[in-house]
Amino acid sequence: MRFLLTIIMSVMLAVMSLSATTAQEADAFRQVLSDNYKLIQRSSTKTVSPVLEAIQNTNFQGAAEFLDKWQEKELWFRKSDNAFVYVETDDKKTYRLLDVVDGTGLGEVPKKEIKQIKPNSGVRGLLAARLVQFQLTDPDVEVRRKSLESINRDPKLEHLEALRIAIEKETDAGLLAEFARIERILTIKFDEDPAARIEALNSFSGALSIDVRASLNLLLTTKLAVAKTLPEDINIARVIVPDQTGVNPDGSAFRLHGLLDMGGDQTELTRDAAYDMLVKANLAPATIDPAARKEILIANIEDGKIGKLNVSELDSDEARDSAYSDLVLLGKAEAFLTEDEQDQLISEHIFYASYVETNQEVTDVAREVLNDINASVTLNQFFDLALDGISLASIYFLAAIGLAITFGVMRVINMAHGEFIMMGAYSGYVVQQIVPNYTISIIIGIPVAFMVTFAAGVLMERLVIRHLYNRPLETLLATFGISIALQQLAKNIFGTQARPLTAPDWLDGAWVINDVVSISWIRIAIFVLGILFFCMILFVLNKTRLGLETRAVTQNPRMAASMGIDPDKINMLTFGLGCGIAGIAGVAIGLFAKVTSELGNDYIVQSFMTVVVGGVGNIWGTLAGATMIGFLQKIIEYFNPSNTLAAQTYMIIFIIIFIQFRPRGLIALKGRAAEA
Repeated sequence: MRFLLTIIMSVMLAVMSLSATTAQEADAFRQVLSDNYKLIQRSSTKTVSPVLEAIQNTNFQGAAEFLDKWQEKELWFRKSDNAFVYVETDDKKTYRLLDVVDGTGLGEVPKKEIKQIKPNSGVRGLLAARLVQFQLTDPDVEVRRKSLESINRDPKLEHLEALRIAIEKETDAGLLAEFARIERILTIKFDEDPAARIEALNSFSGALSIDVRASLNLLLTTKLAVAKTLPEDINIARVIVPDQTGVNPDGSAFRLHGLLDMGGDQTELTRDAAYDMLVKANLAPATIDPAARKEILIANIEDGKIGKLNVSELDSDEARDSAYSDLVLLGKAEAFLTEDEQDQLISEHIFYASYVETNQEVTDVAREVLNDINASVTLNQFFDLALDGISLASIYFLAAIGLAITFGVMRVINMAHGEFIMMGAYSGYVVQQIVPNYTISIIIGIPVAFMVTFAAGVLMERLVIRHLYNRPLETLLATFGISIALQQLAKNIFGTQARPLTAPDWLDGAWVINDVVSISWIRIAIFVLGILFFCMILFVLNKTRLGLETRAVTQNPRMAASMGIDPDKINMLTFGLGCGIAGIAGVAIGLFAKVTSELGNDYIVQSFMTVVVGGVGNIWGTLAGATMIGFLQKIIEYFNPSNTLAAQTYMIIFIIIFIQFRPRGLIALKGRAAEA
């Protein structure tokens, strides 16, 4: 009992202490407002900073709301005693006053007894910065995190000092690191000390974040200019020689294009653009195009003449130029230069690109750091490309492994293999309509898809394939016809509109390694599924009776029959197994692809290429073939990203050349498959 009383007394003392502290902070806040009411009522950028500092030092919880109201022009003061108040009104005649400390009502007054405080834009900017500082030091870590994200989206000069103050008070280790990173980015952009900026730049060597690269690129922004002599008081990036064309003494044309690179990227400057720069800089007269010149000549025809020349004599450019020159002498037209004269003017001036950043040492360090970052980005892009290749290879492996089994054992070219992939995807879709939980529906959908496609494969083998053994052409034509029939059947049942096969929430998004390298969780799940099925098939073929009999039929069907193995039954089960695995692949593929009746068409060609390149009937060969084709396709797409059709064409050409040298694939299989 005594222990319980002790606890109660401790809690009461803590509450009383907290209340006393809060009251002290409120009193301190009131005192600051009372002492500085004139500076608040008539605030300026020169006088408001000490007031803001004093308000923040009170640690009063309502100070942030006070600054927000002040910034939004929602702060008022009562003329009778200069007390600051918040105002609520439903009409334009009566105003209800609220205390700025505790929010209690102070009665209703007419508008003439109060006055609104309207800070200028400079003061509002300082208030915004101070509000950011309040948010950056808020006790709630999520408020601090969101405030930091807001700063990162729209950084401003006034945020820099607020960040530096917040860093000293931050207690969360992870957030502190992000605070420091954003502070260095703002230091690069806004700090006036070159040494601090250079230190911040060097700290980002090898960094990959997009905002860092954006800051460095902004720092290295250049602008084009022209002058008689190269200025000495600006940060020159490079000197540019404009493009020029002319005629050599032998009559051949030449094009002059030169560039004196002073550490920056190359800049192209056409001759016309160079002359336009001269005109804008008032270093050359504006050009007059032939149409405008013609209009001026026509407007100055008098008695059939233009100046001293008859209109009938103006049958050449030289004559028209002469007539125009006469008008210039008479003051009736503006002078213009010939192309040769323009080229002469261009050659007499210097065209250059200068950095917007005036400090050369800062830009030199920024360029070195950016080059180092770009090297890291390139390396990570290749790593990202490798992940994409592995992901695509796992998809092709799942799509082709069933075809490898049926083709290797039975020498059956199953053109309907893609439709079994489609059938598996639709099976998963149907399960999701019955089981709304996406995780459970996928767990149920995989075995259901296997059973449906296994049964369909067995039925197809019994009704069609078994009558066409050792007749590959007839088998190809028959399975192609079945493929068309299955597509039409799917259209009749499910329609032509794509059906969604939705992934569970835990497969949403991607695993982001850095700002360059990422891979979706669905692709990772398919990769894991591919590994599981690879291990499972190896186990079935090497450690089970079905696998032993399958391998026996593959190596020598007659000898297997003499040992009591039924090749007909093995063929049936093997064909059903291959179709069932295709159904599972359909569920996996349907998670990121559109489930339509043409789904299988997108993978049938790649499946056959995978089997042929890897070696028919060989699981290891299928894995090797899928890896080779997946990486090859991604590499070709990397160098030709805008034309995927061309990338597939190049890949097919490469494979045609490849099988000329290795017609049996990467890993050839002995037995009946090798004779196919």
